[in-house]
Amino acid sequence: MLITILTYLILGAAAGVVAGLFGIGGGLLIVPVLVFCFELQGMAPSVLTHAAVATSLATIVVTSISSTMAHNSKGAVRWDIFKPLTAGILLGAFLGVKTAGQMTGEWLQIALGSFAILVSIQMALNLKPDAGEKSASTKSFVISGGVIGWLSSIFGIGGGTLTVPYLTWGRVQMQQAVATSAACGLPIAVMAALTNVWEGWGDADMPDWSAGYVYLPAFAGIVLTSSYFAKFGAKWAHSLPGPVLKRIFAVFLFCVGLRFLISNLV
Repeated sequence: MLITILTYLILGAAAGVVAGLFGIGGGLLIVPVLVFCFELQGMAPSVLTHAAVATSLATIVVTSISSTMAHNSKGAVRWDIFKPLTAGILLGAFLGVKTAGQMTGEWLQIALGSFAILVSIQMALNLKPDAGEKSASTKSFVISGGVIGWLSSIFGIGGGTLTVPYLTWGRVQMQQAVATSAACGLPIAVMAALTNVWEGWGDADMPDWSAGYVYLPAFAGIVLTSSYFAKFGAKWAHSLPGPVLKRIFAVFLFCVGLRFLISNLV
């Protein structure tokens, strides 16, 4: 158990550094590593992928609070955009958990693998949308929030990978897009984590020390270190070769995605 807890502490630290370095949520790292950890622990295949996603979302509840407070202290969060986005996000996140619940562990891993490969390509090529011809409307924020919440709760992420490009396209300044995206991670994570607790409650395949699909030892270990190490990632982002590190992480994501696809399709 000691080695397992140490693994979760290291994972939290790594996720924090990744989030600080690249400005993306740690969920992209946490979910695949938790899948591998849960496999080694002998967790039932029927629940281990759902548990990885749910536990990642639960950690984002904690980390997004500190991140949002930091951005808000600089006045960067666009609360006028956050409100309509959240209206869609809450429904989307709820439906996303329900969608994932209808998928077997194998198909959920295929979806995760496909998403990881797409993100790796975007990171490696530094693909970014150009600003749209006009600002997005309130209605479009609500609809887009629903899609973002739905996808984020399926993949166990805080939504930054999706929200920042969308807000950039909606003619929101990059600093405000990143800050508002961080704030949106909270309603995504809260709704998705609570729904995962409800959906997985009483599942006989989940191990002891679980709250629904959230595996509490992993949650605790990751939360204890992720927020602290995100500060180092943010500092290193200004001194380390960002493009090179980004491509290295893109290769990691591509390999993870390929592994999920091969192991479940071949």
